[in-house]
Amino acid sequence: MASNETPQRVIRVDKETWDAYGELCAEKGVARSADLRMYIKREVAEWRRQQRDVNAARSIADS
Repeated sequence: MASNETPQRVIRVDKETWDAYGELCAEKGVARSADLRMYIKREVAEWRRQQRDVNAARSIADS
């Protein structure tokens, strides 16, 4: 069990894609779970940046 107590999540991916993703991650030298976490964190960071930009634009428009 992971020492950080991160909850497990279930996703559905067809076998062919999952197997190919495993090969891709092996070539990158990273576990699929780590790669997925990195992707999710990048996406959330970008989304948050966009939200800040939208909120900043609204703030300026309201001034």
